[in-house]
Amino acid sequence: MIGAPPVALTIAGSDSGGGAGLQADLRTFTVCGVHGCVAVTAVTVQNSLGVGGYVEVPPSTVADQIRAVATDIGVAAAKTGMLSSAAIIAAVAEVCDEVGIGHSVPLVVDPVAASMHGDPLLANDAVTTLRSELLSRATLVTPNLDEVRLLVGVDVRSQADQHEAARALHALGPRWVLIKGGHPPAGADDELCLDLLYDGTDFTEFTGPRLATQHTHGSGDSLAAAITAALAHGSPMPEAVGYGKRYIKQAIAHAYPLGAGIGPVSPFWRVR
Repeated sequence: MIGAPPVALTIAGSDSGGGAGLQADLRTFTVCGVHGCVAVTAVTVQNSLGVGGYVEVPPSTVADQIRAVATDIGVAAAKTGMLSSAAIIAAVAEVCDEVGIGHSVPLVVDPVAASMHGDPLLANDAVTTLRSELLSRATLVTPNLDEVRLLVGVDVRSQADQHEAARALHALGPRWVLIKGGHPPAGADDELCLDLLYDGTDFTEFTGPRLATQHTHGSGDSLAAAITAALAHGSPMPEAVGYGKRYIKQAIAHAYPLGAGIGPVSPFWRVR
């Protein structure tokens, strides 16, 4: 009999186009050698052109999904994606305390505020709850530069700004902060991508060339999922982030067009 792989849980919304959300997370989990479980937070109406709308899952049902998985199957690491409302965030925080996620079980919080097309995926009143209820429970938080601005009001225009943002986010309670530089501000160096990891004391830089493709749908979800998979395998945080960075570099390099808009990053390089 083959032993069971580590289990990772994604707490996220569904993408009907299959490029991002829990669909991207599950693809990433599989090729990274972990069994993926899900707690669905919302069902989006989505394709390569954008998000046409979404319906939230009741907060109690979101919590019940997490509880059902954690108390029977068990979870080695978990991540969040689209949480959409203050009520869902509060329910997730409460049940995570109950089952040990964010405590003995690593929790990666990807603070999804909008789709890459700019469609809002987080209600305005949810930002305060995200700051106060979830970030303090996070083992790692992985915001892009737009989400940094939303959460701590820092407009990252330079490496010094990136360091300031990391310190401001760490002050909200997560053990580790990863400031992603994948979507640079206007006028920034388009040749180099810098992601900055901070634990409250030390900064670790992850740099690499920026890949020339428009097909990056699901890149943030996939990066966070790859890091979560590495944590489920027992990797320490810097190694897990390095693994996630190597994974997403190849996933973007092998991205493919789909529909009339932005295509998804690809996990298929791991299985060819």
